[in-house]
Amino acid sequence: MAVWIAPSILAADFAALGQEVDDVMAAGADAIHFDVMDNHYVPNLTVGPLVLRSLRSRGSCAPVDVHLMVRPVNRLIDDFLAAGADGITIHPDADEDPAGALAAIRAGGAKAGLAVNPDDSPDAVAPLLDAVDTVLVMSVRPGFGGQAFMPSALENVHVARELIDASGRNIRLAIDGGINQDTVGAAAAAGADGFVAGSAVFGAPNKAPRRAEDYRRAIAALRALAAGAANRRG
Repeated sequence: MAVWIAPSILAADFAALGQEVDDVMAAGADAIHFDVMDNHYVPNLTVGPLVLRSLRSRGSCAPVDVHLMVRPVNRLIDDFLAAGADGITIHPDADEDPAGALAAIRAGGAKAGLAVNPDDSPDAVAPLLDAVDTVLVMSVRPGFGGQAFMPSALENVHVARELIDASGRNIRLAIDGGINQDTVGAAAAAGADGFVAGSAVFGAPNKAPRRAEDYRRAIAALRALAAGAANRRG
Protein backbone atom coordinates (compact mmCIF):
# COMPACT_ATOMS: atom_id res chain seq x y z
CA MET A 1 0.00 0.00 0.00
CA ALA A 2 1.29 3.48 -0.86
CA VAL A 3 2.56 5.80 1.86
CA TRP A 4 -0.33 7.79 3.37
CA ILE A 5 0.28 11.02 5.27
CA ALA A 6 -2.43 12.59 7.44
CA PRO A 7 -1.55 15.83 9.28
CA SER A 8 -3.30 16.07 12.64
CA ILE A 9 -5.29 19.22 13.30
CA LEU A 10 -4.27 18.98 16.96
CA ALA A 11 -1.12 20.90 15.97
CA ALA A 12 -2.85 23.33 13.58
CA ASP A 13 -3.66 26.99 14.14
CA PHE A 14 -7.32 26.76 15.15
CA ALA A 15 -7.83 30.46 14.50
CA ALA A 16 -7.17 29.73 10.82
CA LEU A 17 -8.20 26.08 10.64
CA GLY A 18 -9.90 26.24 7.25
CA GLN A 19 -6.81 27.79 5.65
CA GLU A 20 -4.52 25.36 7.46
CA VAL A 21 -6.49 22.41 6.04
CA ASP A 22 -6.37 23.91 2.55
CA ASP A 23 -2.64 24.53 2.81
CA VAL A 24 -1.60 21.06 3.94
CA MET A 25 -3.81 19.40 1.34
CA ALA A 26 -2.29 21.60 -1.36
CA ALA A 27 1.11 20.66 0.05
CA GLY A 28 0.54 16.96 -0.67
CA ALA A 29 -1.25 15.50 2.35
CA ASP A 30 -3.50 12.51 1.69
CA ALA A 31 -6.05 13.27 4.42
CA ILE A 32 -6.70 15.31 7.55
CA HIS A 33 -6.56 13.55 10.91
CA PHE A 34 -9.33 14.90 13.12
CA ASP A 35 -8.62 14.30 16.81
CA VAL A 36 -11.76 14.11 18.95
CA MET A 37 -11.27 13.94 22.73
CA ASP A 38 -13.95 14.04 25.39
CA ASN A 39 -12.11 14.66 28.70
CA HIS A 40 -13.49 11.29 29.77
CA TYR A 41 -11.86 8.50 27.78
CA VAL A 42 -8.76 10.72 27.62
CA PRO A 43 -7.84 13.69 29.84
CA ASN A 44 -8.28 16.38 27.21
CA LEU A 45 -11.09 18.12 25.33
CA THR A 46 -10.83 19.08 21.67
CA VAL A 47 -13.43 19.43 18.92
CA GLY A 48 -16.77 18.02 17.87
CA PRO A 49 -18.74 17.44 14.69
CA LEU A 50 -19.71 21.11 14.36
CA VAL A 51 -16.09 21.94 13.53
CA LEU A 52 -16.05 19.39 10.73
CA ARG A 53 -19.42 20.62 9.54
CA SER A 54 -17.99 24.15 9.42
CA LEU A 55 -15.05 23.00 7.30
CA ARG A 56 -17.44 21.31 4.89
CA SER A 57 -19.65 24.41 4.79
CA ARG A 58 -16.56 26.43 3.94
CA GLY A 59 -16.08 24.20 0.91
CA SER A 60 -13.35 21.84 2.11
CA CYS A 61 -13.35 18.55 0.20
CA ALA A 62 -10.33 17.17 2.09
CA PRO A 63 -10.63 13.52 3.11
CA VAL A 64 -11.17 13.62 6.87
CA ASP A 65 -10.19 10.73 9.10
CA VAL A 66 -11.91 11.15 12.47
CA HIS A 67 -10.19 9.58 15.49
CA LEU A 68 -12.71 9.16 18.30
CA MET A 69 -10.97 9.15 21.66
CA VAL A 70 -14.32 9.17 23.43
CA ARG A 71 -16.62 6.93 25.44
CA PRO A 72 -19.26 5.96 24.37
CA VAL A 73 -18.84 6.27 20.63
CA ASN A 74 -22.27 5.56 19.12
CA ARG A 75 -23.83 9.02 19.19
CA LEU A 76 -20.73 10.68 17.80
CA ILE A 77 -20.44 8.14 14.99
CA ASP A 78 -23.80 9.29 13.66
CA ASP A 79 -22.97 12.96 14.16
CA PHE A 80 -19.62 12.75 12.40
CA LEU A 81 -21.06 10.76 9.53
CA ALA A 82 -23.66 13.48 9.08
CA ALA A 83 -20.94 16.14 9.28
CA GLY A 84 -18.98 14.55 6.42
CA ALA A 85 -16.37 12.18 7.87
CA ASP A 86 -14.67 9.92 5.33
CA GLY A 87 -13.29 7.57 7.96
CA ILE A 88 -13.85 7.01 11.67
CA THR A 89 -11.49 5.17 14.00
CA ILE A 90 -12.58 3.99 17.44
CA HIS A 91 -10.88 2.41 20.43
CA PRO A 92 -12.32 -1.08 21.04
CA ASP A 93 -12.33 -0.63 24.83
CA ALA A 94 -14.44 2.53 24.53
CA ASP A 95 -17.61 0.74 23.46
CA GLU A 96 -19.44 -2.34 24.67
CA ASP A 97 -20.04 -3.45 21.08
CA PRO A 98 -17.07 -2.45 18.91
CA ALA A 99 -18.23 -4.75 16.10
CA GLY A 100 -21.57 -2.95 16.04
CA ALA A 101 -19.85 0.44 16.05
CA LEU A 102 -17.63 -0.57 13.11
CA ALA A 103 -20.66 -1.83 11.22
CA ALA A 104 -22.43 1.49 11.81
CA ILE A 105 -19.45 3.40 10.44
CA ARG A 106 -19.38 1.33 7.27
CA ALA A 107 -23.16 1.44 6.90
CA GLY A 108 -22.83 5.23 6.93
CA GLY A 109 -20.45 5.10 3.98
CA ALA A 110 -17.19 5.75 5.84
CA LYS A 111 -14.10 3.64 6.35
CA ALA A 112 -13.82 2.00 9.75
CA GLY A 113 -10.73 1.86 11.92
CA LEU A 114 -9.59 0.38 15.22
CA ALA A 115 -6.91 1.95 17.41
CA VAL A 116 -4.38 0.06 19.52
CA ASN A 117 -3.14 1.88 22.63
CA PRO A 118 0.54 1.53 23.67
CA ASP A 119 -0.19 -0.89 26.51
CA ASP A 120 -2.59 -3.02 24.46
CA SER A 121 -1.84 -5.95 22.19
CA PRO A 122 -2.81 -5.84 18.52
CA ASP A 123 -4.07 -9.38 19.01
CA ALA A 124 -7.23 -7.78 20.43
CA VAL A 125 -8.17 -6.46 16.98
CA ALA A 126 -7.59 -9.78 15.22
CA PRO A 127 -11.22 -10.99 15.56
CA LEU A 128 -12.43 -7.71 14.01
CA LEU A 129 -10.11 -7.45 11.01
CA ASP A 130 -12.89 -8.40 8.61
CA ALA A 131 -14.76 -5.28 9.75
CA VAL A 132 -11.98 -2.70 9.49
CA ASP A 133 -10.20 -0.70 6.81
CA THR A 134 -7.52 0.73 9.11
CA VAL A 135 -5.60 -0.37 12.17
CA LEU A 136 -4.13 2.64 13.99
CA VAL A 137 -1.24 1.92 16.35
CA MET A 138 -0.77 4.62 18.97
CA SER A 139 2.89 5.47 19.60
CA VAL A 140 1.99 7.89 22.42
CA ARG A 141 -0.66 7.70 25.09
CA PRO A 142 -3.78 9.26 23.59
CA GLY A 143 -4.83 12.61 24.95
CA PHE A 144 -2.25 15.25 24.07
CA GLY A 145 -0.27 16.34 21.04
CA GLY A 146 3.46 16.95 21.02
CA GLN A 147 4.41 13.82 23.00
CA ALA A 148 7.62 11.92 22.33
CA PHE A 149 7.48 8.77 20.23
CA MET A 150 7.41 5.53 22.22
CA PRO A 151 9.84 3.04 20.58
CA SER A 152 8.01 0.16 22.26
CA ALA A 153 5.11 0.84 19.86
CA LEU A 154 7.22 -0.57 17.01
CA GLU A 155 6.58 -4.06 18.32
CA ASN A 156 2.83 -3.40 18.10
CA VAL A 157 3.31 -2.24 14.51
CA HIS A 158 5.25 -5.41 13.71
CA VAL A 159 2.59 -7.67 15.26
CA ALA A 160 -0.23 -5.77 13.56
CA ARG A 161 1.55 -6.07 10.20
CA GLU A 162 1.77 -9.83 10.61
CA LEU A 163 -1.92 -10.05 11.51
CA ILE A 164 -2.96 -7.93 8.54
CA ASP A 165 -0.79 -9.84 6.10
CA ALA A 166 -2.13 -13.16 7.39
CA SER A 167 -5.70 -11.90 6.91
CA GLY A 168 -5.10 -11.27 3.21
CA ARG A 169 -7.16 -8.08 3.44
CA ASN A 170 -6.26 -4.65 2.13
CA ILE A 171 -6.05 -2.89 5.50
CA ARG A 172 -4.04 0.26 6.11
CA LEU A 173 -1.66 0.06 9.07
CA ALA A 174 -1.25 3.57 10.43
CA ILE A 175 0.72 4.96 13.35
CA ASP A 176 -0.06 8.04 15.40
CA GLY A 177 2.09 9.88 17.91
CA GLY A 178 5.51 11.50 17.76
CA ILE A 179 5.88 10.85 14.04
CA ASN A 180 8.55 13.07 12.52
CA GLN A 181 11.61 12.80 10.29
CA ASP A 182 13.50 10.98 13.05
CA THR A 183 10.85 8.30 13.69
CA VAL A 184 8.92 7.78 10.45
CA GLY A 185 11.56 5.49 8.96
CA ALA A 186 11.54 3.10 11.91
CA ALA A 187 7.74 2.98 11.82
CA ALA A 188 7.73 2.19 8.11
CA ALA A 189 10.43 -0.44 8.55
CA ALA A 190 8.24 -2.13 11.18
CA GLY A 191 5.36 -2.29 8.71
CA ALA A 192 3.34 0.93 8.91
CA ASP A 193 2.11 2.49 5.67
CA GLY A 194 0.00 5.32 7.14
CA PHE A 195 1.46 8.14 9.22
CA VAL A 196 -0.36 10.70 11.34
CA ALA A 197 1.89 13.70 11.91
CA GLY A 198 0.99 16.83 13.85
CA SER A 199 3.88 19.03 14.90
CA ALA A 200 6.13 17.58 12.20
CA VAL A 201 3.86 19.17 9.57
CA PHE A 202 1.92 22.02 11.16
CA GLY A 203 4.92 22.99 13.27
CA ALA A 204 7.22 23.42 10.25
CA PRO A 205 8.74 25.91 10.62
CA ASN A 206 8.60 26.46 14.36
CA LYS A 207 8.42 30.20 13.90
CA ALA A 208 5.54 32.18 12.40
CA PRO A 209 4.45 32.83 9.79
CA ARG A 210 3.71 29.32 8.63
CA ARG A 211 3.84 28.91 4.87
CA ALA A 212 2.37 26.35 2.51
CA GLU A 213 5.82 25.71 1.07
CA ASP A 214 7.11 24.71 4.52
CA TYR A 215 4.27 22.20 4.74
CA ARG A 216 5.13 20.87 1.30
CA ARG A 217 8.75 20.25 2.28
CA ALA A 218 7.75 18.61 5.56
CA ILE A 219 5.25 16.24 3.95
CA ALA A 220 7.60 15.37 1.09
CA ALA A 221 10.39 14.56 3.54
CA LEU A 222 8.16 12.29 5.62
CA ARG A 223 6.89 10.53 2.51
CA ALA A 224 10.37 9.97 1.11
CA LEU A 225 11.76 8.64 4.39
CA ALA A 226 8.81 6.29 4.85
CA ALA A 227 8.95 5.03 1.28
CA GLY A 228 12.69 4.42 1.51
CA ALA A 229 12.36 2.43 4.70
CA ALA A 230 9.44 0.42 3.30
CA ASN A 231 11.40 -0.42 0.17
CA ARG A 232 14.34 -1.65 2.22
CA ARG A 233 11.95 -3.79 4.26
CA GLY A 234 10.72 -5.29 1.01
